[in-house]
Amino acid sequence: MSYALLDAARVAKAAGVSLGVLNSVTETSEAHTRKVIMIERIEALAKAASESGQGVTLTSEEFWLISRNW
Repeated sequence: MSYALLDAARVAKAAGVSLGVLNSVTETSEAHTRKVIMIERIEALAKAASESGQGVTLTSEEFWLISRNW
């Protein structure tokens, strides 16, 4: 598994866009709900890191999950 340190503000913004896309769909499957919850967590952590002036580390899977939905 690979990791990358990314700009927290950009990750928060990308996660927000991704959440907007996911929330616009009327899907109610468990997999969809899990995606939304995971991206909400990433967004919250990225916002907190951004406010403290730090970066955020994501796994390649987390990055893929966000980039896949925006």
